[in-house]
Amino acid sequence: MAQIFDPLPSDAEAHVLCCYVNATSKIQVARISNIANWYFERVVFPGQRLVFEAMPQAQLEVHCGMMASAILADTILCDRLRIESELEADFGLEAADSGDAEPLAVAVAD
Repeated sequence: MAQIFDPLPSDAEAHVLCCYVNATSKIQVARISNIANWYFERVVFPGQRLVFEAMPQAQLEVHCGMMASAILADTILCDRLRIESELEADFGLEAADSGDAEPLAVAVAD
């Protein structure tokens, strides 16, 4: 997944695909500030899904508030927001990569 504005640091060894959903009725600001030499900040509107790549140890700070103020509402480890592991579990992708499982078959209704 390309992040044109804020690419991951060039020395990043591992990265995970993450998803955060703003389930509130307020605009939020999502920010990662614990990774050196990397800036990540996005506005997340109510009901919006934010899909991004980050390192597993990155912490997503969720800020919310009113005019000219922001309150840190939550800090979430990006490894907990990963969506790849759910897909792998649902479809057996890890086992297929190791050669231990049968290839996936897709049924198509006529």
